[in-house]
Amino acid sequence: MKAIELFSGIGGFRIACDSLGIETIWANDINTKAAAVYRANFGSESFHEGDINLLLDTIPDHDILTGGFPCQPFSSAGKKLGIEDMRGTLFEKIVDILKKKSPRYFVLENVKRLLSMDNGKHFATILDALSKVGYLVEWRVLNAIDFGLAQNRERIVIIGRKDQTPNSHLCNQEDISELTPAQIRQAADFSSWKNIEDHGAKFNTWGLALHGKFFHAKLNRFSEKQKDVKLYDILEPRPDARFFFTEDTLERIKNSDEVNRYYSGVEILYNQKGGARMGYSIFGINGVAPTLTCTASRHYERYKVGNEYRRLTNIEYARIQGFPDQHCDTASVYDQYTLYGNAVPPVLVEWALRKVINHEGTSFQSALNKAANTMTERQMDLI
Repeated sequence: MKAIELFSGIGGFRIACDSLGIETIWANDINTKAAAVYRANFGSESFHEGDINLLLDTIPDHDILTGGFPCQPFSSAGKKLGIEDMRGTLFEKIVDILKKKSPRYFVLENVKRLLSMDNGKHFATILDALSKVGYLVEWRVLNAIDFGLAQNRERIVIIGRKDQTPNSHLCNQEDISELTPAQIRQAADFSSWKNIEDHGAKFNTWGLALHGKFFHAKLNRFSEKQKDVKLYDILEPRPDARFFFTEDTLERIKNSDEVNRYYSGVEILYNQKGGARMGYSIFGINGVAPTLTCTASRHYERYKVGNEYRRLTNIEYARIQGFPDQHCDTASVYDQYTLYGNAVPPVLVEWALRKVINHEGTSFQSALNKAANTMTERQMDLI
């Protein structure tokens, strides 16, 4: 099976594909520093650095399209109140490639807030476009913490498949059992789905879309959660002195308010403004890290390790994101923070890719039958 990797960054999707025996035959990114890391790890043969608008004609036929696409604003689409105009955006290039190459599958990754941006219009535009080029689209919010990474990082994974049977690849029988029988019945019945342009202000954490219509529901359960990993599990034993705080910083820490609480798995020890806000916090190592971003923001750099205070090292950033320790060695330490913070965690998208290529998941009819077996005939009549 052959894949392409759009907006590749340092190759999170590439690592996932390699682990599943999927050959990446074409990859692209415009960022010079990310490109250098990609080439150092995977070679230059399949990599194309530069503006994707100028490289579309070089994309070969493939089975799977992958990518963590950038968030860009869409413009108003006139009379379609719930849909916006994607023209001129990088997302439009994804749709163009899907139209031209028609791969069997796609797997995309983005931030969770995509579901609520611009009162849901942004995600509605994405669903509308993807569901009208021959794919059954499914999305689900996943968290890196559930995949054995020491980080609270919620991301949305969007998959598409040419097989348009309304079943789920991203939920198993146990996950689906969280839904009511009425919801399962609706998911299985395409005629009952709503028009995408009639969406609300926010999309739920899981759903399906096809031919401009969608069904969605809130799923909290993730039955395939892996063993918890905490920050203390991934710390370097003897980091370089440059990662420790100066005396001036230590004086500011002394003036911080003690918090000692957990927020979304993150241990917050002190806060310069009090409360549980993370803006100026000192974190502990008994929890996980807050979401790493593509900027080395100061609040990610304050941790109490034993009796000392320091920032996380570049190698610890790699481990938190699920990359090999030396993956970004061609970049400066400062740039590595940005490169890792902007990356796709390989284990998270590997899970989604495996579900897609192995046709794992759940039949809504089977889920409905299972629900029916636990109910009396009278209860079913009331559904």
